[in-house]
Amino acid sequence: MSKKLILLIGAPGSGKTTDGKIVANECLSNITSYSLGKILKQDMQKGGKVGKIINDYVSKGELVPTSLTIDELCKTILDAPTDIVLVDGFPREIEHVKTFGDVINNLNRVEILSVIEVRVSEETARERYFTNHNESEEVFNHSMKLYLDTIAEIENYYKEQNILKVIDGEKDLDSVVDDIKKYLKSLIPNPVEA
Repeated sequence: MSKKLILLIGAPGSGKTTDGKIVANECLSNITSYSLGKILKQDMQKGGKVGKIINDYVSKGELVPTSLTIDELCKTILDAPTDIVLVDGFPREIEHVKTFGDVINNLNRVEILSVIEVRVSEETARERYFTNHNESEEVFNHSMKLYLDTIAEIENYYKEQNILKVIDGEKDLDSVVDDIKKYLKSLIPNPVEA
């Protein structure tokens, strides 16, 4: 059976990881939530060749090579215990979008239901980022630049496919989570409340 995939994107510090976790854990128990950042961190902790390569990129605030990112992501999605999978933090560049589209078309076992963008101002992103992360301003600025350089292209790509939904991330956490839940309930037939 094919996996139904929901992608949750947003600026560094937008709150997308927290939103995704709450939605999956507390609201809809037939969804498994993953964060691309956490998947890559687990790979780093495991060590080995893959972990070392990922660590070299992440420690500089650089994006992990597309093929490696997509390999790790596809393994995680296919191994998920539920048919509906929510992944936050992906895609982060237009190359991800196109390559991932090709890979899942070939796999024929993953279908993207929707791409949800949690949209916040750069000011809000910065404030939230430094509340929750112990990283340097340099890493944030670099990550934000990468995001701003690519987000318009990513939005346009998914808009053309009619699968982009923008959520106002400036609201408080409960309101953002409620907005995502309402949208998912309109998308998923018979969501199971946790």
